[in-house]
Amino acid sequence: MTDAKSCYEKKSENHSLQIENIVASGSIADTIDLEMISDRLKSCKLNKSKFPGAVYHIEKPKSAALIFASGRIVITGNRNLNDVGICLQTILNNFKEAGIICLDMPQVKVTNIVCSYNFGKAINLNKIMISLLDHECIEYEPEVFPGLVFRISDPKVVFLLFSSGKIIITGGKNMDDIKTGLTLIREKLSIVFNTLE
Repeated sequence: MTDAKSCYEKKSENHSLQIENIVASGSIADTIDLEMISDRLKSCKLNKSKFPGAVYHIEKPKSAALIFASGRIVITGNRNLNDVGICLQTILNNFKEAGIICLDMPQVKVTNIVCSYNFGKAINLNKIMISLLDHECIEYEPEVFPGLVFRISDPKVVFLLFSSGKIIITGGKNMDDIKTGLTLIREKLSIVFNTLE
């Protein structure tokens, strides 16, 4: 087998790191009349028997917003941080045109960035589980879920590792946290595979 440590170090440029979804949430109004916006905005659907809010689909950038009567929204589906602001502005403009009084300073922030990363080779999840001392941060029950869950507290990020070498990263509120967390986990994995191979 090739030197696993050097293999992991070659990935240090994060070139396979990709944003899969960005979630932003917060308040845009004191209250929102869900029935009124679902009547006035053709891309806004309300089905109270299935969901307590309205679902508003935005075409450009392609995304969706969950709208609640409390004035809170959750925006999801963007893969670019700049698109979150564009999406929010589109919602505010359309809501104002529909007669919704929006806050002058909406309090909407990115709450979760979901990314994928690929090591480019298979990884042995059993070896990771056995070798790492951070057992309180690791969950691995292959009978229940095929991935190994690895949590780090600083930055607060969760990694789902799969034996294929693919990783799903969630919980980060900005890309710096995700990249820092990815560096930490690469260092831990390089130690595991350097000592066990």
